[in-house]
Amino acid sequence: MIATEFIEHKKNGGEHHPDDIRTFIMEYVADQVPDYQMAAWLMAVNFRGMSDAETIALVDTMLHSGDVVDLSMIPAFKVDKHSTGGVGDKVSLILAPLAVRLGCVVPMISGRGLGHSGGTLDKLESIPGFNVNLSKAEFIRLMQTYGLAMCGQTREICPADRKMYALRDVTSTVKSIPLICGSILSKKIAEGIDGLVLDVKTGNGAFLSEYNQSQQLARQLQSVGQHFGLKVKAVISDMNQPLGRWIGNWLEVREAIEILQGGGAEDLTAVTVYLTAWMLILAGRESSFEAACAVCRRSLASGDALDTFRMMVANQGGDVRIVDQPGRHPQAAWIKPVLSDRAGYVHAIQTREIGQLTVELGAGRMTIHDRIRPEVGLEVIKKIGDQVAPNEALAVIHAADEASWWRAADRLREAYQIRETRSTPPPLFYETF
Repeated sequence: MIATEFIEHKKNGGEHHPDDIRTFIMEYVADQVPDYQMAAWLMAVNFRGMSDAETIALVDTMLHSGDVVDLSMIPAFKVDKHSTGGVGDKVSLILAPLAVRLGCVVPMISGRGLGHSGGTLDKLESIPGFNVNLSKAEFIRLMQTYGLAMCGQTREICPADRKMYALRDVTSTVKSIPLICGSILSKKIAEGIDGLVLDVKTGNGAFLSEYNQSQQLARQLQSVGQHFGLKVKAVISDMNQPLGRWIGNWLEVREAIEILQGGGAEDLTAVTVYLTAWMLILAGRESSFEAACAVCRRSLASGDALDTFRMMVANQGGDVRIVDQPGRHPQAAWIKPVLSDRAGYVHAIQTREIGQLTVELGAGRMTIHDRIRPEVGLEVIKKIGDQVAPNEALAVIHAADEASWWRAADRLREAYQIRETRSTPPPLFYETF
């Protein structure tokens, strides 16, 4: 294959033959195609898109670029959940142990931060000692023994996605619907699951801010997932403001523990319950959605699922003491509130900007080699519809130093739109299919 001709074909709007997609990606995995040519092709796809046939070929190639986990020795229905990402979305940390506590088997292969959105693996790694780099054999052992593991792609699983995912993050090709579809479904199918609940975000903090794009992605994920034999439920949920109160890797783990203890923010609890309930339905654990929601809320209120979270942390080498004593974790050096300079009501929040400034504090990567600072981030105090008085805190920034705090504080004030009249908060969910 001549890589430049392949790239040129997509740049001009052509449709690739599935064999050509397979050859190009497999040559990239084998280091025969360099990063700069893959980046050029990703950008061409970002602008030109892919047909359904091309997207299916993309998923199939990424899936079979490495091994596929065989969990057929586990007779129970295997079900997972995936979110397209947003700001403050730590649902997976709560949902996985909750679903397992309620009888599901949950193999979860997750990703790292992408663009302005945090990654589940980065959050888990903020727990001292937590190992997200499980071998395929260890992943299978944990699934057979405990029904739960949360990790990244091993070297054997979806190596094409692992390389392309990192490259997309630093080449501004995150928003492409077929690329999102390929990345999500290749990892999820490779887990050996039978069912998948998809949380597709929409709004100004989502990768796809326009509702019609979010709807298109949700339908394509469902259609392609079903093509590969999965039972799929897709949900479109809101990301016009951060989810929960905390943003930043360790800060989000701490909030997840709070929810698992029966407390925490109601919006985060509600989204977690809604998605977990659909997992219970797909897995045949409950026949009524209302009953599934009720059993999820009872489990969270009791704190039972925290035991499962604690078990997972121990199984994957994490320091379990920090689950019961979150104060043991190091804090950011400079913690200070950002005060409002006016009175009124929060009308809107530029959520993407909130996510981006959190990345620049050190909670995410600006380049492919950046080191994550697990302790930095922010606590959201005011959300849409809330009343604000002059000199009242909008948020509390946790920064590595004073200069970083000041840079973030100025941008955070600009991200809040405050008006004299109260606005209605957006709904948590828009559509389920």
